[in-house]
Amino acid sequence: MAERKAGRGAPDKRQAERHGRRSETFAALLLQMKLYRILGRRVRTPLGEIDLIARAPFGPVCFVEVKARGDEMQASDAIASRQQARIARAAAHYLASRPGLASKGARFDVISVIPGRLPRHIVDAWRADD
Repeated sequence: MAERKAGRGAPDKRQAERHGRRSETFAALLLQMKLYRILGRRVRTPLGEIDLIARAPFGPVCFVEVKARGDEMQASDAIASRQQARIARAAAHYLASRPGLASKGARFDVISVIPGRLPRHIVDAWRADD
């Protein structure tokens, strides 16, 4: 009986992985429609992973966290300050090896992907020094 209870609410890891990749694809498509250039997806650094890295048209390098949740409130609450700090450290590491990109500036965006709605792009969602 305990085994059934534990498995009932736990999402299948492969299914969650597919859902995450699909959400990141939707987010990348949204950015491309807004004329952003995708520089990387699921970029891994020694300090953490960044979902999407994109260059805004005539603007900064954007480090984008994609959140797929059931509703807008869950998506906006999903990025804790600890995660923001990890993403900021990973972004600094990424830019340190790319001085040409670093000179363009950087910002941190969030794209929330909610079932039945278009993805929502939150520009400059937080600052690295917050």
